[in-house]
Amino acid sequence: MLRGLTTTNFFADDLTAAKDWYTRLFGVEPYFVRPVEGDPAYVEFRIGDYQHEFGLLHSNYAPHELSGQPGGALTYWAVDDVQASFERLLAMGATVHQEPIERGPGFITASVVDPFGNILGVMYNQHYLDMLASRTGA
Repeated sequence: MLRGLTTTNFFADDLTAAKDWYTRLFGVEPYFVRPVEGDPAYVEFRIGDYQHEFGLLHSNYAPHELSGQPGGALTYWAVDDVQASFERLLAMGATVHQEPIERGPGFITASVVDPFGNILGVMYNQHYLDMLASRTGA
């Protein structure tokens, strides 16, 4: 039934600031921006090995009421070095949600709260690397 991740959406009251922050984090410009009277309402990036979609949606368009507390589904994005990624996110203004922790051999996770109240997870995941290698021959 679930065939794969298509789009992860985060919300922000200041979508321009969120776009700028994530552009710095990802090192790429968004490939799609939907403006509403000048300010963006939605911004989307394609990132990672599979070019997954990462969307930023203005809080006004959230399908549910936002509490003002960090929230959202906790999605972990594959990284090569959890500690270095975690430290970079903190240096960019994110705050600690959960310090890096080893979950078992080949699995390390950490999460931060971005400056806009969304929880962003990073993970070293050996299974991810094994699947990527089987698809790319690497």
